[in-house]
Amino acid sequence: MIDWYKKVVFENYANFSGRARRSEYWYYTLCNVIVSFVMYILVIISVAIGSDGESPGILFYLIYGILMLYALATFIPSLAVVVRRLHDTGKSGWYYLIGLIPLVGAILVIIALVTDSQPGSNQWGPNPKETDDSINEIGNDLIERY
Repeated sequence: MIDWYKKVVFENYANFSGRARRSEYWYYTLCNVIVSFVMYILVIISVAIGSDGESPGILFYLIYGILMLYALATFIPSLAVVVRRLHDTGKSGWYYLIGLIPLVGAILVIIALVTDSQPGSNQWGPNPKETDDSINEIGNDLIERY
């Protein structure tokens, strides 16, 4: 799970071309949600322990600032992995804008994100699932030989 997160953030930071498997997208999203959740909990705790009744303490501003920096740092990779995931299902990255339509748009985008890869190659490249499978077959052949 952490490997997918590292791949999205460090290797494919602003890569909007190509395709991303479901596992790449969903493991990255899971890690992102966990980190954000922990940071929000820390913000709430800092308000509770650092408040004098009128304003939050310095700890709140420090943790909230870190949370905002994290959100800014992960905005581009998050957008890039969504676009690559949509490419994997055969849709343009612009399809993500459908999510701006209240309720129905969000449902359509979620359906697209959970849809299996488009088989074979498409205009955004080869199917990453098939590429991984062929690499596994090569590895299995080598193991069987030796």
